[in-house]
Amino acid sequence: MEQLANFTDDISSSVQPSEFSKFSPALLTFAAVVTGLIMLVGLSGNLLTVVALLKCPKVRNVAAAFIISLCIADFLFCAMVLPFAISGFWTQTWSHGGVLCRLVPFLRYGNVGVSLLSIALITLNRYIMIAHHSWYGRVYRKHNIALMIVFSWMFSYGMQVPTLIGVWGKFDYDPELGTCSILPDENGRSSKTAMFIIAFIVPALLILICYARIFWVVHSSEQRMREHQRTQHSGAGALNNSTDKRSTIKDNRDTKARRNEWRITKMVLAIFLSFLVCYLPITMAKVADSHVHYPVFHIAGYLLLYASACVNPIIYVIMNAQYRAAYAAALCCPLSRLTGLTSEKWNERHGYSYSNTRTALSQVSLGESRADPRASMAPAGPAR
Repeated sequence: MEQLANFTDDISSSVQPSEFSKFSPALLTFAAVVTGLIMLVGLSGNLLTVVALLKCPKVRNVAAAFIISLCIADFLFCAMVLPFAISGFWTQTWSHGGVLCRLVPFLRYGNVGVSLLSIALITLNRYIMIAHHSWYGRVYRKHNIALMIVFSWMFSYGMQVPTLIGVWGKFDYDPELGTCSILPDENGRSSKTAMFIIAFIVPALLILICYARIFWVVHSSEQRMREHQRTQHSGAGALNNSTDKRSTIKDNRDTKARRNEWRITKMVLAIFLSFLVCYLPITMAKVADSHVHYPVFHIAGYLLLYASACVNPIIYVIMNAQYRAAYAAALCCPLSRLTGLTSEKWNERHGYSYSNTRTALSQVSLGESRADPRASMAPAGPAR
């Protein structure tokens, strides 16, 4: 830490022409304006998502706990990283001193790690919910959820501490990029490759494996259900009307619960794919066009990278009616109407029902015992 304290603030006096010098002023101005818009959308969208999930009990399930962590990481990215990106586009260099030159990339890489690990934890939650439902109540207890979230933050930032103190690479001004990034230390070591493998490749592979398994389980389940329905129809003459009606109602409830879980799973997949779409272009640009022959390609990559911090709330609105209702309630409804979101009528309208999820894919809620007084009269199940 002594190196950090002694790090001087005279970077701007020794800067060299950066890759930004190869871009036209109009292109850089456009990039600065778009980054500013992304920052505003990201700040408001992520903050609104956190407020909506905290205020509306029926969307405060296990996945929502990880989504709140993801939103906080994206909010911090917009608040603490994007202003310096706008400044970089505008001034074409770094002019904020040496201490910030270390802290800003530390925050940038840390928030990216938290975002991807949060997506991985949400995907793992979906996988256990669908493929190993009997484990769900044991795995997703409150203290386990808290430990998972704390781990994602401590791991993402903790693995960068050696770089921050200069013993495994260092955060410093990169004259070629015109900004602060990870550079080799005095011994020529850098944490970039290891960080890319541990914090990006491994979680991405985990996510892909989980989704492959999820799709297989869902496909097999649908085949079994179709076979079960055909068997029921073929033997319908042997059943009395009341038994047939009860069976039909149960099948409809199970189908509704499975459909709701599948919608959430598809939303998480969209979040992961958007993460890849936002991060791959700038990675490809740095590798395929290291000498910046195509400036537009690089600017587009930067803007997509920054857009990753604001795109998730848009996905929630487009793909999930429950989140749309929660947003509307957080924006427009007084507290008395927000409590109305705990009613069963609202649940059924948007696909939630405790009876449904107990008979199929249980929707474990962080506040279930408080939100639904009938829970104490329900048959005993796994502890939550």
